[in-house]
Amino acid sequence: MRPSTFVAGLAAVAAPALAQNMSICDKYTTALLKENTGANQLTLLTLLVNTVVIGNYTTPNMNAVPGILAKGNYMGTEVNLLPYFNGGLASSNRGGASGVAINFLDDGGAAPLMKNLPSTGTSSNQYKLMTHLYQYFGALLGCSATGFPSYAGFGSQAAVHRFMDLSAAEVGYFIQQVALAASSFGVSQDDIAVVGKALNTIFNVRCAPPTVVIPAQGAQLQSICQDETCLLAPMATCAAYPATMKPAKANDTMAAGGAANSTKTGAPAATSSKPAAFSGAAVKIGAGAAGLLAAAVLAL
Repeated sequence: MRPSTFVAGLAAVAAPALAQNMSICDKYTTALLKENTGANQLTLLTLLVNTVVIGNYTTPNMNAVPGILAKGNYMGTEVNLLPYFNGGLASSNRGGASGVAINFLDDGGAAPLMKNLPSTGTSSNQYKLMTHLYQYFGALLGCSATGFPSYAGFGSQAAVHRFMDLSAAEVGYFIQQVALAASSFGVSQDDIAVVGKALNTIFNVRCAPPTVVIPAQGAQLQSICQDETCLLAPMATCAAYPATMKPAKANDTMAAGGAANSTKTGAPAATSSKPAAFSGAAVKIGAGAAGLLAAAVLAL
């Protein structure tokens, strides 16, 4: 598929998805790739997610996208998310009492993403992260055609992001890149506005009660904005969340932007390959297509 066809196709279907009896995934896959198959849905998600991560790599496009790995400024606050991805911070939850440093760019970095791939190989941290992002996006956008992979990651994004102690500016910058990536391919502003509102409501708050995002996984704690700059969620259940801690620098080289070679610890070693789960009373969020999209981009 030519990038020019991708942009033109999205621009041609700019009416909001909620005004039609179809999911966002169905809407844009059909418009761009004609046949709404699992393979075509995965192509759509790959293009979108890769652009969120590394910025523009297709031409033409409708606007610039720096990508979440680029340093940026969000409402006057400098933001640098790269150390969370390249092993510069001991911020990944692997089930222990503190975070560990993991390089999620260990299998080609941006190069395979620019070829519409998740990574160079299939056994790396990068492969796992990127394929989980495609799956999570797909589930929440309503990509349900036969052959589209089911989400295989951990359910609670609060648990996944526990040791990041993310600020409102960091989460806001992430959400901004999602909006810019969608806009760059011609996604309608109405669709983007609905998605942005949902992302902020579910993730960019402190202490939100357990929420059903992936139906098969049930209600999970999803707030990833954890420090004092984050707005308190309505019906806040802070007691269900563990105390947060600032992630330690893995080492000076990594903190400066270098790439780690393996899993490292900034504190005692983790004891499991999965995040520890939290508990709390469940609240169910409406499962409209755009509302479901809300959580997709944060499935780390």
